[in-house]
Amino acid sequence: MLQVARSIRKAISKDEKTIVDSFTRLFALLLGVWSECRLCKLTFEPNAFNDIDIELIYDQPTQIDKWQKAIELAFRKHYKVPRAALSDTTLPHSVFARYTTLIGLLENDLKPIIELRNKLAHGQWIYPLNYDGNDIAQKQMDALRLENLLSLQYKAKILSYITDIVNDLAVSESTFDRDFDKHYSLVIQIRTNLSKHSYCNYERRLKQNYNTGRQHHAN
Repeated sequence: MLQVARSIRKAISKDEKTIVDSFTRLFALLLGVWSECRLCKLTFEPNAFNDIDIELIYDQPTQIDKWQKAIELAFRKHYKVPRAALSDTTLPHSVFARYTTLIGLLENDLKPIIELRNKLAHGQWIYPLNYDGNDIAQKQMDALRLENLLSLQYKAKILSYITDIVNDLAVSESTFDRDFDKHYSLVIQIRTNLSKHSYCNYERRLKQNYNTGRQHHAN
């Protein structure tokens, strides 16, 4: 993804919009693929899941369902809730709060990337289609229009912290307890940066730097 990001920055600076659009979609696709690989790595971490758990995770119909099942099973293992529904009565209140926070992170930050990846992987780079293939998938269409290099780079960092949290949860309860607040605060900080930083300003700076460099070499 680093090389793709460099290519996008270069194309932005030279105002090559077609290349920017194509490589931005490629970046989004690779980010979704990375999240799938990260889940695979997580499930086979030593001491994370047994064979039955892994089978349960991979029996889930979608990638987001697999992530949710991995989180559920990790909480069940560490906090010894084998069958009952996870709630603030079967888990300590603070633990259940972290469980719902993690599920929310998946829904708000990981799911949109996975859904966009699914459309791009099926060649729907201009017009993402709905499940039946007979209409535009408007939600993913809006995402394609709105995503850019800056937003995707921020989201890549968010996903990295989310997967670190889940990895800690699956492998080590003590590490999860120790580092959860730190990782979550980083997610919140990146979200804040994403909301504050303007892509138009970012794009303008890249173009200015490129033009300044050309003038310098010309002189």
